[in-house]
Amino acid sequence: MRMKKTFTTPLLFQSKLVCFSLVYLFTTLFLALHSSLSSTKCMFRSSPFDPIQTPLFSYPTTYGEHKYAIPTVRSSCNSPVFFSDYWVVLKEIQDFMQNSFSSSSLPKYMSAGKGNSFGGNFSIQERMSYYNRVDDEVEVPCGFMKEFPVSNHDRIAMESCNGVVVVSAVFGDHDKIRQPKGLGSKTLETVCFFMFVDEHTYKGLNSHNLLTNTAEQEQNLGAWRIVRVFGELPYTNPAMNGVIPKHLVHRLFPNSKFSIWLDAKLQLMVDPLLLIHSLVITENVDMAISKHPYFIHTLEEAMATARWKKWWDIDSLKNQMETYCENGMKPWSHKKQPYPSDVPDTALILRKHGAANNLYSCLLFNELGAFNPRDQLAFAFVRDQMSLKLKMNMFEVEVFEQIAIEYRHTIKRVGGGSGQSKNVGLKTKMATSSLNLLPQNETNNRNGRKCEKYLLEIWGDFSHELN
Repeated sequence: MRMKKTFTTPLLFQSKLVCFSLVYLFTTLFLALHSSLSSTKCMFRSSPFDPIQTPLFSYPTTYGEHKYAIPTVRSSCNSPVFFSDYWVVLKEIQDFMQNSFSSSSLPKYMSAGKGNSFGGNFSIQERMSYYNRVDDEVEVPCGFMKEFPVSNHDRIAMESCNGVVVVSAVFGDHDKIRQPKGLGSKTLETVCFFMFVDEHTYKGLNSHNLLTNTAEQEQNLGAWRIVRVFGELPYTNPAMNGVIPKHLVHRLFPNSKFSIWLDAKLQLMVDPLLLIHSLVITENVDMAISKHPYFIHTLEEAMATARWKKWWDIDSLKNQMETYCENGMKPWSHKKQPYPSDVPDTALILRKHGAANNLYSCLLFNELGAFNPRDQLAFAFVRDQMSLKLKMNMFEVEVFEQIAIEYRHTIKRVGGGSGQSKNVGLKTKMATSSLNLLPQNETNNRNGRKCEKYLLEIWGDFSHELN
């Protein structure tokens, strides 16, 4: 009698838990492999194009304490930006600089002596009269009503930069000067790097023996040329002094074709030529700037500025918003497309210098001088009100996080150190009355209701989306 063969399940598969674990493992591996091989919006390939590998400058360990990187949640891919070959980009930008010429349509600027301050004191009506500039002969107020005190040697070097310039500033000794990374081997020959510092910061650099050639006309710190802004500064507030190189870069570097503004709290991680090519030239825009990670409406940013005490005079914030509401400021809506937001992150700004960008920068600077250096608050008002429309690439936050690493500002004790800001320790000046954006009764002051329509439009759009 033949024995009937019986098949038994291997011991490995007799446990339901083991079977489930194996299924989970293989499924996870399959999905991970599929995700890594499939095409996504993340099209960046890191720069293998002969980058500079050695550090540009070695700092002493005592320099830059309490300046820690702010953690970010980065995407799993390298970056959602595609960069062309370094050598192709280098040649295209060099050809552009050689073949470009000055445009007669560039705005003309008011000369010194026509104001009693660096930016002049203009009313809202006077400032807005330049928004519809149609006559190229009209002189636009654009700072420099008083001298910006830098040496003649630095001024000549600034005027000699005729290509791409990367600009940053440290006023009040609140940031460490960081070296850019990922530079191509020809970038330092093509791109100018200028760092503006005040006397406080300059003394701090000297205390760490970072400026060994203090007697020379040119002072460099790694990639950066240090520009010392000496004597009495145009403004008592360090942030407002920083706004000058930030938004008047086209005036400080009148022959440059492109510029990158970099807040001193940032460290640039991508070659500036690749950034200009991919975010400005390829997109055919005047400006490239990151969208704010949380807000799209100006009034949201204003309330956050007050809540987190980013500007100490709450009453002036209230007055600024009411002034803008009265003069046509509207919340963001799809009608404002192709602009995807009213609130940017202005820590990084890429510009193509031309008629639209230069005029916009002047008009924006005038608003900052009139109210406060919080440039996000005036950003959309100027953009929407000026007749010469600005072509803008407002890219996603994940792009920004791949371009630069953000660090915290220096921790300063109130009343200590030569680099102490004159505004540190000031008690927040609360508004004299509530904003009264919505009416409560007939006795309300009309000035408290100027932004009522603005808020109602936001709530109207929100209600429409819910329905």
